[in-house]
Amino acid sequence: MLLELAVLLAACGVALCFRPWATLRADELRNPWLAALVVLPWVWSLQGSLPDGPPLQLSCAALLVLMFGWPLAVLTCVPVAACTALIDGSGALAALHQAVWNGVLPATMGLGLGLVTRRWLPQHLMVYILARGFGATLLAMALTGGLWVLSHPLPPNSDVAIVLTGRWLVAWSDAVLSGMICAIFVAWRPQWMATYSDRRYLPAAPR
Repeated sequence: MLLELAVLLAACGVALCFRPWATLRADELRNPWLAALVVLPWVWSLQGSLPDGPPLQLSCAALLVLMFGWPLAVLTCVPVAACTALIDGSGALAALHQAVWNGVLPATMGLGLGLVTRRWLPQHLMVYILARGFGATLLAMALTGGLWVLSHPLPPNSDVAIVLTGRWLVAWSDAVLSGMICAIFVAWRPQWMATYSDRRYLPAAPR
């Protein structure tokens, strides 16, 4: 618990240094951000459980990074986790756990992997959707799930292989959902994606 609290406080402290509220000065991002605050607690409260194993949940934290940037995404995960705890009655400790493992860690890993794709892959629309929207989310969720398994004792009679398989399937679910939403928003509402710009990702028309 203390380690999770330290991680959350450190992430929020770093995020505040980047003035995340400046992102909401863009009028077009305010309504999507408010919608995320309303929808995500219900998404996080939907759980699937493995036999004799831990709950599995969607995150969408990597998608928040694409839409609003890492600083605002991290801070958004705090009220989302609190509202999730109110919905399912899980309490403050569960909210802290959710904020770190379903929010801060996948968001941070998604940011890092996204920066790698931005640095080493071509600047193209499909690269943004497939590599950042889908691939980075898949790896971020898979790595977070693996780290969770390594750092938490499993319930009695749990099979590590089954738990890892469950985490891998959830990573795919999160990646498919994020990739689809990313593609839709890039096509119809590119102004909702703070990390996207036509100038960077659309090839210049030949003259």
